[in-house]
Amino acid sequence: MSSDKEIIAELQKIRELLTPKPAPPAPPPPKGLAAEFKAFLTNYKVLGLAVAFILGVYLGSLVQALVTDLILPAIGIPLSGIGNLSTYAVTYAEQDFQIGAFLIAVITFIIVAFVVFLIVKVATRYKIQ
Repeated sequence: MSSDKEIIAELQKIRELLTPKPAPPAPPPPKGLAAEFKAFLTNYKVLGLAVAFILGVYLGSLVQALVTDLILPAIGIPLSGIGNLSTYAVTYAEQDFQIGAFLIAVITFIIVAFVVFLIVKVATRYKIQ
């Protein structure tokens, strides 16, 4: 019988070790407007979001310039009969469909998506989050 009691005691020790400990209490909320604002900036990573937004805006304008000034003239060389691609229009049933601006937007989107893909690929390779 003593071996049964030893086994039960050992199982109780194992159970105590496996029982998860309660989580530590949350830190008290910051007091004062300045401390709350600092906690807000830290918790929601607002600074990183702002930097990413600003870089995204300028990346978009850079890609727009690339498409408008370099890629579209290169596309226009073999399509010399069209003229300026941004003003390209098709007329059907006395209606003008301005598809040139749409084509430019599609080309720009594809290039922006590819650039973002490359950035994410490099960031993943170097484990940058």
